[in-house]
Parts: sequence; C-alpha cells; structure tokens
Amino acid sequence: MSATFSLLVVDDEPDLRTLYELTLLREGFDVDSAGSVAEALARLAERTYSAVITDMRLPDGSGLDLLHHLEAQGRPEKAIVITAYGSAENAVEALKAGAFDYLTKPVDLRQFRSVVVSALGRSPAVAAAPAPKGANKGADSRSGAPRPQPAEAGAAAAASTVHPALQRLAGASPAMQQVRSLIERVARGMAPVMVCGESGTGKELVARALHEVSSRADQPFIAVNCGAIPEHLLEAEFFGYRKGAFTGANEDRAGFFQAAQGGTLFLDEIGDLPLAMQSKLLRAIQERSVRQIGAVAEQPVNVRIVSATHKDLAVEVQAGRFRQDLYYRLNVIQVRIPPLRERVDDLGLICAAVLQRIAHDAGVSPAPRLAPAALEHLSRYGFPGNVRELENLLYRAVTLAGAEVIERDDLGLGDEAFADSEWQALDAAPAAVPAPPPAEAAQVPLPADLVAYLDAVERELIVRALAVHRSNRTAAGSALGLSLRQMRYRMARLGINPGETGVE
Repeated sequence: MSATFSLLVVDDEPDLRTLYELTLLREGFDVDSAGSVAEALARLAERTYSAVITDMRLPDGSGLDLLHHLEAQGRPEKAIVITAYGSAENAVEALKAGAFDYLTKPVDLRQFRSVVVSALGRSPAVAAAPAPKGANKGADSRSGAPRPQPAEAGAAAAASTVHPALQRLAGASPAMQQVRSLIERVARGMAPVMVCGESGTGKELVARALHEVSSRADQPFIAVNCGAIPEHLLEAEFFGYRKGAFTGANEDRAGFFQAAQGGTLFLDEIGDLPLAMQSKLLRAIQERSVRQIGAVAEQPVNVRIVSATHKDLAVEVQAGRFRQDLYYRLNVIQVRIPPLRERVDDLGLICAAVLQRIAHDAGVSPAPRLAPAALEHLSRYGFPGNVRELENLLYRAVTLAGAEVIERDDLGLGDEAFADSEWQALDAAPAAVPAPPPAEAAQVPLPADLVAYLDAVERELIVRALAVHRSNRTAAGSALGLSLRQMRYRMARLGINPGETGVE
C-alpha cells in the first residue's frame, strides 16, 4: 500500500477511532481523524482526502451531514459509513446519499480493510474462480472477452467521451439519457442496484454497463438467471460446496459469490427465487460472507450485487411472495429501463445498430438498411417483446429481403399483428364489478344504459388503480386481477390515458 492514499476517520469514540487509525496505518495509509462533524469539516477545508470513513452517529450531527457536504461541494472523496448493527434503514439512507459502502458495528477489521481497499479502486489479489455451471448468461473472467450481447438497449452513441459500455445503450430520448447518467453516478459506489424493466428491454446490458464503468471493470462479471436453476440446486450453485458434502460432491466447487469475488454478481429475474433461498441470500448480503455446503467456517466475499426483474417486487412483497427485508436491501438504487414503445424516437438508431451487427456476423457489406416506409411501419407497432422482439424481426426481414434495402412487406407485420400486440385480449375475462349490498340495491335507480354504467364503473376503478400505482399498468392490473394485456385492452376501449391519474 502506498501512503499517497490519505484517509479521514470520523468517530466520537476515542478507542474505536484509535483502532481504525492503527489498522489503516499498518496498511501504509496516511490517516487523519476527527471526533465530530465540525472537526471533520475543518479537516476537509484544509486538504483533500482519498476517502472519508465516518460513524453514522456523531455528537453534533450525523454521517449523513458529511455525505451531503461532500455531494454539495462536488468533493472527490469516497465515503464509507459505519452504522449500528441491524440499522438497515440507516445503511440504505447512506447509500442513497452517495456513500460508497457501509459497515455495521462491531466492525470486522478484515472486512474493514477490504472495503477501504475497494473504495480506493484497488482490489486484493484474488484468483478468479471458475464460473459455476448455473451462470447461464455468460460469466466473464478478467481475461475473457465479454460474450456478444443482443442489441437490447440500442446502438452506439456518437460522443467519443462516452464510455464504450454506455455507447451500447443507444438513444437520444430523455429516458435513455437518464439511464446513462444514472449508471455513471452510481457506478462508483457499492450500493446494490435494481434494474427494472419488461422482458426484452436489455436489463443485462445495463448491468454489464454498470460493471464496466465501475472500478471493478477488470474483475469478474457473473450473470445468473435465478429462474433457470432447479430449487434443490440453488444453495450449492450460489454458495458452493466441499468435497464429500453430499453424494456426487467429488471435489470442492466454488459458487456464484466466490466466482464473482472482487467483481459484480448480476442476479437476473430475482423475483423468481423461492422464499427459502431469499432468506439465505439476505444473510449473505448482510454478512458479506458465505458458507459452502459441508464447510464449518464462512468465507468473506467482496461482490457488488446488481439484480433485475420484470416483476413489480412491491406487489410481490404485498402478496407475500418476496421478502420485504431483502427487497429493501436490493432496491437501494433503481434503474428503470423504458419499454421500446415509450421511446419510439430511438427506433431508427436501434435498428441501425442491429442491422450493422447482423451484417458484421454474416460478413456482409454494406449493412442492410430500412426503407423509410418500413421504419414508419415499425414505429406504429407496440413491440410487446421490446428490443428482443425487434432484433428477431430484423433477422427475419434481412433473410426475406435478400437485398440492401428492407421494404415494409419484408417485415412480415400485417394488420393482425398490430391488433394482437396491443389491443386484442382474446383470453380476457370480464372485469369484476363488486355488487352493491342488498340493502342498498333498492335505493340505487336502475341505469337506463347498463353497458355505459358498467363502463363508467370499470373506468373509475382502473383510473384509481393507476393513480395508486403511479401509472404502472402491470402493478395496477395485478391489483385488479388483470394481466398487462388485459389492462392495455381495457384502457384502449375506455379511452384512458396515463395522464388522467395525476401521475406523470
């Protein structure tokens, strides 16, 4: 370690402050200390540090005051917050306020050193563990090249100053600009990130971009599809096992956490994990350690958790299918990827990127392009499968066209496709309208137009549900017992616009 790294330790307990100082001095760091917010601010006014390590509770304020100061002043210091044991709310609040990471008391000094080293952009020498067989989406080691990804979030941005990983998230729409900006802001920390979006929007591509922009870029990125692993294998795949732990365990095997050591663990479709495994995952995240099946001692792990789901986990929590405490641990920072129908202006860029990659894979030059009529036709389609569906559609169109220009008829999208993608709901069940109590039935005048009356009642209920769930059609439909497809059909039939809910 080099003394060029300077640290400021802030704690009002002299014994703990001395312990932290001695630990860091032994590692070769230049260390200053403070016992209060005022003293820490005075130190920060005198010099710039590599990182600030602060207790949450201080005599004249809190560690959050220091975090807000660092953010407001645009200071470069990474912040590490120390909270009381079990104070999950404080930890989440600190991460949202910009802390790189947090530790809980009593502080484990080995973990303390690991977090500090990670905050400074240095990683302990850790041999890359072989990726477990369940890491089904292409686990990358430090030396391996990333697996080619579908263009699920679009084409390259033009600006040369943008990180290459962010260039793959194409689009000039405000929604995609916000996604790229958020990734840049949160990449520097350790806060867990939840990537939300419908199937096919490019959640893994966003997770990879977050990893590649961060200081962990040269460490492993392990992608796991939680819904693709048999339930009885989950613990072994996540935490690994020791030789002889069970029949067939002929050798020691690392799990996903060990394989991702020093890097990023991407848990795709986290909502599909059974409750029993959710409890074990929560402990691993809280304790930053895992115990292999058949082992006695736990192993410390240093991984950043990025999760993704197409479900509304808040609804899953209410239904008892997802643990509330795990939800709060994972959902510290949320990145929402808009569906393709909400950023139609980006369609041209995305199509160009997909066609360029198709041409590259096939060794064809120049790349095929869409005729204006074909692009206009695509812009009117609902794309229920999002960019993944667009990619498959373009592959088919290139094959059918057999020419440099793809015409409208090559797309294979007739009028029936437009109706089925957005408005038809052949499997829709009639909306459940609660019957009035028998005592009130005689007092309510019979409607002159029963259909119009029922439509008005249905319309009111849907608008209320959308308002409660902030215009999230999936969550609102779930609350009413409807699928997303049924919600779309009813909103179209009743002329309901999301703006009517009062939520932009």
